[in-house]
Amino acid sequence: MPKTMEEMIAHLKSQGFVFQGSEIYGGLANSWDYGPLGAEVKNKLKAQWWNYFVKKNALNVGLDSSIILNPKVWKASGHIDGFNDPLIDCKKCNSRWRADKIIEEFNQEINAGTMSNQEMEDFIKINNISCAKCGACDYTAIRQFALMFKTNQGVLEDESSTVYLRPETAQGIFINFKNAQRSLRKKLPFGIGQIGKSFRNEITPGNFIFRTREFEQMELEFFFNPSDETDWFNYWLTNVENFLNNVIEIKSENYRVRNHDKEELAHYSSQTSDIEFKFPFGWGELWGVAHRGDFDLNAHQTASGQDMTYLDPETNSKILPNVIEPSVGVERMMLAIFWQAFEEEKIDENNSRIVMRLPKNLVPYQVAVMPLQKQLSEQAKELFNNLLEDFDATYDETGNVGKRYRRQDAIGTPFVITYDFDSLEDKSVTIRDRDTMAQERIKLNEVKQYLFDKYN
Repeated sequence: MPKTMEEMIAHLKSQGFVFQGSEIYGGLANSWDYGPLGAEVKNKLKAQWWNYFVKKNALNVGLDSSIILNPKVWKASGHIDGFNDPLIDCKKCNSRWRADKIIEEFNQEINAGTMSNQEMEDFIKINNISCAKCGACDYTAIRQFALMFKTNQGVLEDESSTVYLRPETAQGIFINFKNAQRSLRKKLPFGIGQIGKSFRNEITPGNFIFRTREFEQMELEFFFNPSDETDWFNYWLTNVENFLNNVIEIKSENYRVRNHDKEELAHYSSQTSDIEFKFPFGWGELWGVAHRGDFDLNAHQTASGQDMTYLDPETNSKILPNVIEPSVGVERMMLAIFWQAFEEEKIDENNSRIVMRLPKNLVPYQVAVMPLQKQLSEQAKELFNNLLEDFDATYDETGNVGKRYRRQDAIGTPFVITYDFDSLEDKSVTIRDRDTMAQERIKLNEVKQYLFDKYN
């Protein structure tokens, strides 16, 4: 059955996945809190990424760098001077927009990031692109808007105490390249992975959790000798697709790989590919893989005066490594997972159900246990407590069986076990499958093995 973004958001809120931030005070624009179930999905997603890209990949190690860094880091990386967006205001209603985004929404074939401010202003005027809020086409001139959040460190609030909340996690990896390499005696090639919060003072955040001012990134910086003939770019692009397809089960028809044109590339990149997902509002960037060359290490070496090179033990020569960066936002990945999973399914002419077909390795609960009647609570709870030793389980005894099945479908629980009066005699229970709604009768002493087989 057709579905809308609004229906999904309402469902996620009602079921405890995502709440409006600061809701009891009227909310805070573009602020979202992850509820009990959303927090479980989010933590499991991050664990799957960490396991695949760091823990189980012998090439890579992990890091957890500070959110607040020395401001010289951001000066060297170019963020202080160049990390800003083209801002315009509607003169009629005073609403504020990103010029490049309203151009790209007008024509999705155009990459406005390659246009100058004057070119964007001319394009908006010639094509009479109206304000989405009031319909007028009368804007201010474009001015650059700094995206980093400023704050102060220490007692005095002056220019010397200014620091920034990090706009990306990558720089924390670059400035720790030598520390990680020397402490673990790593040889090229190797990567450093990190999961952490980043902050960007976006002009026009929106589309639910797609673009937020506070977000988490899962980033890998992979360092290699520039003379290495291995195609590391396509190696990591293949790994990204494998993770999407086989680890978190994103369907291939729901995403595409788009290679950046030469004019579109960031100044530090020689090659970039975006994995774009078919969101309810259209195709949007989900994951980026970029060849950053030696830009970052070279910038920090120049600014700090510290040697950022790698000493090759074979040739005894110093090397400034090149870098491949696969980077994905947790919130965008969550939105893709939620949108793909959310489904309103017609069962028959009179009945339908909402089901979250979440991947089994990301579900809040792997199994639910419920007694047919409350008189069986003691036996059902005994089974529930036994399953808790090995599985993420929940217990539900409120309402009729049909409603309880629907509740578990709505939060994505793959298997529901019902303890009924026959269970007292035949020592068996009924296990219902979320996706097929098929039911099986399984012996109590075989339930754990049944679930282990389903999850392995």
